[in-house]
Amino acid sequence: MAAEVQWGVLGNATIARKCVIGAIGKSRNGSLRALASRSPDTARGVVTRHGIPRLYGSYQALLDDPAISAVYIPLPNHLHRPWTEKALAAGKHVLCEKPLGCDAWEVESMTAAAKKADRLLMEAFMYRFHPRSRRIKLMVEQGQIGAARLVRAAFCYHMAADVLQSGVNSRLQPEMGGGALLDVGCYAVSVARWLMNAEPMRVQAQATFHPSGVDWHLVGSLYFGPRRLAVVEASFIAALQQTYSVVGDRGAIDLPHDAFIPWEKEAEFVLRGRDDETGTRQQIAGADQYQLMVEHFADAVLGRSPLAFLPEESVANMRVLDALSRAARSGRCEMV
Repeated sequence: MAAEVQWGVLGNATIARKCVIGAIGKSRNGSLRALASRSPDTARGVVTRHGIPRLYGSYQALLDDPAISAVYIPLPNHLHRPWTEKALAAGKHVLCEKPLGCDAWEVESMTAAAKKADRLLMEAFMYRFHPRSRRIKLMVEQGQIGAARLVRAAFCYHMAADVLQSGVNSRLQPEMGGGALLDVGCYAVSVARWLMNAEPMRVQAQATFHPSGVDWHLVGSLYFGPRRLAVVEASFIAALQQTYSVVGDRGAIDLPHDAFIPWEKEAEFVLRGRDDETGTRQQIAGADQYQLMVEHFADAVLGRSPLAFLPEESVANMRVLDALSRAARSGRCEMV
């Protein structure tokens, strides 16, 4: 059995440069062997800085490299399915950026392709690997706030005015899988489902839309059954909201506005009793959740542990996103 995973990265995206390439480089069980970019001249600095041995001028050339056993895909949303399926067919394990696909049909297709190829596929929801996230999940499971009744989750930020006006950003183009719901609302839906440990039955939503047609400001509600609800918010035109709260019948947990991306600084949350206005501040040592994610995936590739986050869960998450999208446009309650 190999001692470490030989990684390749398809695309020189910001998330790759800023977060994941460095995480692979620091990982205890992986080595970054190649980067592929359709504009290789712009990627040479990244390759040099991180000591990456090979730079390919096409994604397919990297997939044809027999030394690569796993790839990370940070491409625009509409390219996730085709390049994931090509990578799987080439015998590579795939860690793909969120959202895994543009709709549930795409994610189902990708899941089937992974099974056919007998390779692992995981959506890169890095927040689930942070020690704070894991601590909160365990507290909810152990009933420390009683029965979970409500999750409120938001991921909103304000795009630059010139970006919004030009509309050229992939997040603003329908044909590229754009929209606030897919870009950042996927986090809010994911954490709501995770903490409720259930799937919503129906949803409602309201949204406003960019001139291109994508949603750029959305609020949705999820019905998980009697006494169990969630509210999700996603926006390209609001000040920073990057937080969630989980409220039980005996207490609540509140996070500051670094809930999904706390970087490597000390993380915290507030635990409140049923009638507390302030509660007590809990602190968690800083960690690189991207490194923890790639190490977990590599361990699964190496057969050292099972994959904690299966693509079938990504299918379930996408079904909720699809229903919220329909509800925002129809004005009706939609079944998941």
